[in-house]
Amino acid sequence: MSQYKGAIFDLDGTLLDSMWIWDQIDIEFLAKRGIQEVPKDYQETIATFGAEKTAVYTIERFGLKDKPEDLVREWLDMAHDYYANHLQLKEYVYEYLCFLHEKKVPMAVATSSDIALVKPCLERTGLLPLLDTVLTVRDIGRGKQFPDIYLEAAKRLDCVPEECLVFEDVLEAATTAKNAGFPVVGVAENRCPQASAELLKQQADHYIESFRELPERHLF
Repeated sequence: MSQYKGAIFDLDGTLLDSMWIWDQIDIEFLAKRGIQEVPKDYQETIATFGAEKTAVYTIERFGLKDKPEDLVREWLDMAHDYYANHLQLKEYVYEYLCFLHEKKVPMAVATSSDIALVKPCLERTGLLPLLDTVLTVRDIGRGKQFPDIYLEAAKRLDCVPEECLVFEDVLEAATTAKNAGFPVVGVAENRCPQASAELLKQQADHYIESFRELPERHLF
């Protein structure tokens, strides 16, 4: 018997092998401003933020004179070509979402990335036609440190949290979803700090190294 009725997927690091490009963008962006090393806690701190909040935090953290909207535009310009033309899905993601689509499981993407990056990438990789809705934290107005994006996604899928599975690779985002009543699949991401990965394994209802593991678990 199916355990769940709907699925909400994070994008970066969960469906898409994209975390490395944000590492590179951070290095290049800060280097242009004379900061030669990205602080170890920087990316972990901003992991659940949307672009606007990340920009405000970055300006305050490094004492920059830039305006938040200028930073967001710069980051989007740096990332656009990668998302539109180069980044690839993680192993077996397309096949698994096709599997769920054939079973008529409603699916959403809930992401902290900007729609200008997300939509071309979803179109190119073939995921967009499989999804019922795509939500960004900009649509909601708050980042993934709050459950709003998951609650809205579940509503659009006509599911209550308890029957809607959230797939996340970031501990903080998974914790938010879990505290809001969603069952969680933790997804391995090789750039995740080991301590965070271990906590995600402990907290998640299910944990996978690859989407290849999922069909035999009969979650849907």
